[in-house]
Amino acid sequence: MTKHIFVTGGVVSSLGKGLTSAAIGMLLERRGLSVRMQKLDPYLNVDPGTMSPYQHGEVYVLDDGSETDLDLGHYERFTNSPLSRESNYTTGQIYKKVIEKERRGEYLGRTVQVIPHVTNEIKAAVLNLASSDVDVVITELGGTVGDIEGLPFLEAIRQIPLDIGKENCLFIHLTLVPYLKAAKEAKTKPTQHSVGQLRQIGIQPDILVVRTERAMGRDNAEKIALFCNVEKEAVIEEIDMEFSIYEVPLGLAEDKMDELIIKKLGINAGPLKIDDWQQLMANVRKPEHEVTIAVVGKYIEHRDAYKSIYESLDHAGFNNSARILFRLVEAEDIEQQDPEVLLGGVDGILVPGGFGMRGIEGKIEAIRYARECKIPYFGVCLGMQCAVIEFARNVLDLKNSNSTEFDSHSDHPVICMLEEQKKITHKGGTMRLGAQPCHLKKDSNAIHAYGEEEISERHRHRYEFNPEYRHEFEQNGMIATGTGPNNTLVEIVEIPDHPWFVAVQFHPEFKSKPSKPHPLFNGFVEAAIEKHQERSPVTI
Repeated sequence: MTKHIFVTGGVVSSLGKGLTSAAIGMLLERRGLSVRMQKLDPYLNVDPGTMSPYQHGEVYVLDDGSETDLDLGHYERFTNSPLSRESNYTTGQIYKKVIEKERRGEYLGRTVQVIPHVTNEIKAAVLNLASSDVDVVITELGGTVGDIEGLPFLEAIRQIPLDIGKENCLFIHLTLVPYLKAAKEAKTKPTQHSVGQLRQIGIQPDILVVRTERAMGRDNAEKIALFCNVEKEAVIEEIDMEFSIYEVPLGLAEDKMDELIIKKLGINAGPLKIDDWQQLMANVRKPEHEVTIAVVGKYIEHRDAYKSIYESLDHAGFNNSARILFRLVEAEDIEQQDPEVLLGGVDGILVPGGFGMRGIEGKIEAIRYARECKIPYFGVCLGMQCAVIEFARNVLDLKNSNSTEFDSHSDHPVICMLEEQKKITHKGGTMRLGAQPCHLKKDSNAIHAYGEEEISERHRHRYEFNPEYRHEFEQNGMIATGTGPNNTLVEIVEIPDHPWFVAVQFHPEFKSKPSKPHPLFNGFVEAAIEKHQERSPVTI
C-alpha cells in the first residue's frame, strides 16, 4: 500500500518546508522508491496566478498549465516526481469543489460543513495521488501550526491514518530552535509549544526536523525529545547550509533521515545512492571561475519573486565550475541613473518576466546597454518583449514603439495581445499557459544550446511579438530563431552580430535542475565566463 508522509511547520513561516520535503523525496528516490509530491496551501485564492509577487513570490508553471506554489519548483529540481494540477491544492480550490457539489445537489439536502465535507475533499485530494506504482506520497502543508486557515487541513490529515492505518502514515514537523545571542544559548520552548499545539489537534509528530543557525547540542535534542514525546533519534538537526541549498539532502542523509523514515514506515528499499550528488556539491565548493550576472527586475527586493531564475543560473554555474555573483538591480533605478553606474563591470545581464508598466523604461535601458556594450544578454518573457521594444526604438528608429500592454495607442505596437486573449475578461488561469512546442532555426545560439530542432517549453503570457513587424526586424539584425507551430508565434529572438543576445517568450527557468541545467542558461553562463576572461583572464 502507498505510504503517506505529511510535513508540517511551526514557530515561524519560511522555515523551508518545501526544501526539506523535496530533499526527503530525493533521498527516498535515491533508495529506489517511487515518490509523488504535493503541496496544500491554506489561502483562499484558487491558485497563486493572480497574486502579487510581493505576497507570494514567483508563480511556478507546470507542463499542464497549472499555476502553482513556488515550492513545486523545489520538488522538480530535487526529484523526478511527475507534477500536475493534483500536486497543488488551495483552500479556494477545495471550497470551490464543495460548493459546486452542493449546487449540483450531491449532498442530498444535508447541511454542508467543514467536517466532514471540506475535510473529506482534502483527504480525497491527498489519497488521489496513491496508486499501485507509487511507494510514497509526500504532502507538505503550507502555513504554520496555529494559523486558523490551516485547521481544516490539519484535521483532514489527522483523519487519514484512521482511514488507511497509522502504519501507512508518518508525520514530520519542521520547527525552529532560535539562538539568543544575549543569553548565549539556544531556546527549545518555541518548539515545545508548536508541537503542543499540534498534539492538541490530535497529531503526534513521528519525526522533528529542527532548523538552527548553529549546532544546538545533544542536551537540547534530548530535551526536545522528552517534552515533545518523540524518540531521541527522531530529532533531526537541520543547520543552515554554508554554500548551497542543494547540500540539504546530504545533511539529512548524514543524520540518517532516510533510514529513519524507511524503518518507521516498514518499507523495503535499496541502499542510498548519492555519490554523484556529493561530487556535485564538492565541485560547487571549489569553482574555477567567478562571474557577475546583473538581474534587472521590478521585484528585486523580494528574492522569491525570481526564485527559479536564480536557481537556474546557479545550476549553469555548477555545470561550468563557476560561482555566480548576483548583482540585483531595481529597474526603476536605471531610469534615474546612467546604466554604467549600475551595470558597469558585469559579465552578463538578465531581464526576467513580470507584468505592468512600472520599471519598463529601466529594463529597456538595461537592454540597450547590453546590446551596445556587447555584454551577454538573456531576456525571459517580458525580458524578450522589452528587447523587441528597445530594438524597434533604437535600431529601427520606430519612434514610440511599445507594447499594447503599456500603451494601447502606440504608433508601433511591436508587442501586441495574442489573438485568443482579446475576448478574455477573467484574469485567473486564462493566459497562454503550460508546455508549448517550438521549432528552432539552424545556425542559432538556441539550436546550438539545445542540440535539437524541436523543443517544448512552458509559457505564461498574454502578449506576443507582432508578426507584422517580423520582416523589418530580421532585415535589420534581430532574427526570430524559435517559432511556434506553422512558423507563426515568435518564441525566440537573437542578434547574431553580438557575443550572445538571446531573448525568449517562454520560461526556461522552470525546466532546470542542479544536475541538468537548462541549455539556454548554460549557454548564457558560458558566454558570461568568456566575457569575464576577456577583461580578466586569470581565474580563481
